[in-house]
Amino acid sequence: MELLWIQRLTCCGNTHSLLSSDKAELIFEEFNLLFHPSFSLSSEEEAVNEVLKKGKLEVLVLEGAVKKDDERIKKLCEIADYVVAVGNCAVYGNVPALGKENISGLQYRFKEKGGLLGKEFRSKKGYPVINLSGCPANPEWITGTLLKIKRGKLELDELGRPRDYYGSLTHWGCSRNEFFEWKVEAKELGKKKGCLFYHFGCRGPMTHASCNTILWNGVNSKTRAGTPCFGCTEYDFPRENLWETRQYAGIPAELPLGVSKRGYIMLSGVAKMFAPERLKDED
Repeated sequence: MELLWIQRLTCCGNTHSLLSSDKAELIFEEFNLLFHPSFSLSSEEEAVNEVLKKGKLEVLVLEGAVKKDDERIKKLCEIADYVVAVGNCAVYGNVPALGKENISGLQYRFKEKGGLLGKEFRSKKGYPVINLSGCPANPEWITGTLLKIKRGKLELDELGRPRDYYGSLTHWGCSRNEFFEWKVEAKELGKKKGCLFYHFGCRGPMTHASCNTILWNGVNSKTRAGTPCFGCTEYDFPRENLWETRQYAGIPAELPLGVSKRGYIMLSGVAKMFAPERLKDED
């Protein structure tokens, strides 16, 4: 299966993420890589001209945000069997789109559907843009999705994201969940104990990602390392004051998905009162 990887407005973080995967070599074995700016000796112009001349392409991967008048990217998407946007810039526009109306992701500009390709875009195989959001995307999400494409086992959610990787919350599998349930807050960053949601801006309870069930390179995640989840897979990333939790009268301004304000107030008071002493001990 032929694969063309194009970069636009990007820091190349998703390429580095791919290379850190133990499955990177498998991708190069399973796919005929027509072009990648970091690995290919030929120029992008040569490779793209050849693909457009042929008039067909199996897999197009875009890394980075795009300008809304990028006709070459549009043409490639129109002839591709599968179009994959890798990273938040390619999916939502992300940092390059801040304050610049002519820059977007392939099928979204932040939460507004449309982007470069429009709301109704479908690839030759009938899929919308396959969105692998993240800053960067977990290497397992990239390699796993490409292999699923080749084997025809891809299921997407309403935002075009593979359900296997975005059907859960970062909160699920977090090693700090017991502290979260008992409302025991971390006193500082970098420690093993305490929840990072209440004071340090952790977005795990409202972020769709599998970072704590599919660990980065099978080893770690932000919360396990003692730093908060920044919600980098969501359309509103980046946000201001990433290390802080906005509160009103001691209640987080944004509550975990599925939790009402009344329920939170009732449960948090009881939890704090009866929290086990062993959870409160310092490291």
